[in-house]
Amino acid sequence: MGNLINSNSKSLFLPYLAAIFVVLVWAETFVTSKLLLQWGLAPADIYFHRISVAYVCIWLLCHKRLWTDSRKDELTLMLMGVFGGSMYFFSENTALKYSTAANVSIIVCVSPLVTSFLVSLLYKKEKPTRLQFFGSFIAFVGMALIVMNGNLVLHLNPLGDFLAFLGAFSWGCYSLFSKRMTSRYDSLFLTRKVFGYGILSTLPYFLFVCPLKTDAGVLGQNVVWLNLLYLALVPSLLCFFLWNWALPKLGTIRTTNMLYIQPFFTMLIAAWLLGERITPMAVVGAVVLTVGMFLAIRQA
Repeated sequence: MGNLINSNSKSLFLPYLAAIFVVLVWAETFVTSKLLLQWGLAPADIYFHRISVAYVCIWLLCHKRLWTDSRKDELTLMLMGVFGGSMYFFSENTALKYSTAANVSIIVCVSPLVTSFLVSLLYKKEKPTRLQFFGSFIAFVGMALIVMNGNLVLHLNPLGDFLAFLGAFSWGCYSLFSKRMTSRYDSLFLTRKVFGYGILSTLPYFLFVCPLKTDAGVLGQNVVWLNLLYLALVPSLLCFFLWNWALPKLGTIRTTNMLYIQPFFTMLIAAWLLGERITPMAVVGAVVLTVGMFLAIRQA
C-alpha cells in the first residue's frame, strides 16, 4: 500500500482513489445496462440517451467556452469522442452478439496493454519500464482467470473477437489522445466536448443502420428513466470527469492499468446482486491480478 500512496508523493492518493472509484462504478454498469436491455432498449439507444442527458447537464456547468485553441485540438477532441465514445461502446456491445461475454471481457481488457504500446511508441518521457510491462501482463492473466471463473473453454468467434479487440484499440487511442489534451484543457471542458462529439458520431448509425428507440411508453417507465439518469450522471458525467482529472496526475499508463481491476469488482457485484458463484480459479486470479497491478502502477 505504501508504494501506491508514496509512488511520487502523498498527493497521488486522491487521483488513485478517483481512478479506483471510476473503475468500481464502471464495473457496476453491466447490471444497469442489462436491466435496460431487458426493457427493449438497444445498446446504441442506451448509449445515446445516457450521453445526451450527461451532455445537457455538463453544458449547464460549462458553457462559456465553445471551442479549443486550434483546429488540431478540435480534431483531436472529435477523435476522442469517436474512439472513447461511439466506437468503443458500439464495438464492445456488438461483439457480445457474436462472441461470448467471457471472450469479450478478456479481449476488451487488453486496452491497458494497447495503451502502453502506443504510448511507448509516441512518448519517450512516459515509456513504460520492463517491470511495468511485465506487471501489466501479469495483471491481464489474473483478470482473465477472474473472467473465466472456472470455465476453461473459450469459444472463438472471428467477427465477435475482432470487434472486441476493436473496442480495446479504441479505448487505447482515447487514452493516447487524452494524454495530450488533459495537459491543455480542464477536465470539465474536455468531458463536455468528448460527449458532444460522441453524440454526433452516433447519428449516422441511427440514420443508416437502426433508428433510435424513443418509445415514450418505455422511456417513461420509472425503472427505465431512473437508470438512464443514473448512467448519465454517475458513470458518464462524474466518472469521465474524474478519469480525465486523474489521467495527467497519474500518467496515462498507470491510470489505464487501473482498468484491470474492473472484472474483479464485477465479479464481487455479480456475486452479491445476481448470486453468481466465485470459483477457486477466480480467487487465484484476484491474487495474481493484485500482484500484477502493483507492479504495473509502480513509478518507473
